[in-house]
Amino acid sequence: MAVIRVQVDAAEKEWLQYLAGFHGVSLSDLIKEYSIAQLEDEYDRQTAAIAMKRWREDGRKTVSMQEILAKFGGL
Repeated sequence: MAVIRVQVDAAEKEWLQYLAGFHGVSLSDLIKEYSIAQLEDEYDRQTAAIAMKRWREDGRKTVSMQEILAKFGGL
């Protein structure tokens, strides 16, 4: 397994250890789980923004939820 070193000050370490205990996981698992989750969310946001930009550049239009409901009702 690869090792990544993260340096934090004493107060940050204490807070992270508290959170790890609160969630019942190791400090390493806490940092790994939350870091990866946040990075995945940011990746999804950026991918969606790029897709929307390309969609608009191609001249495509979006339809609001109100328009969908007006057209199809409460299916």
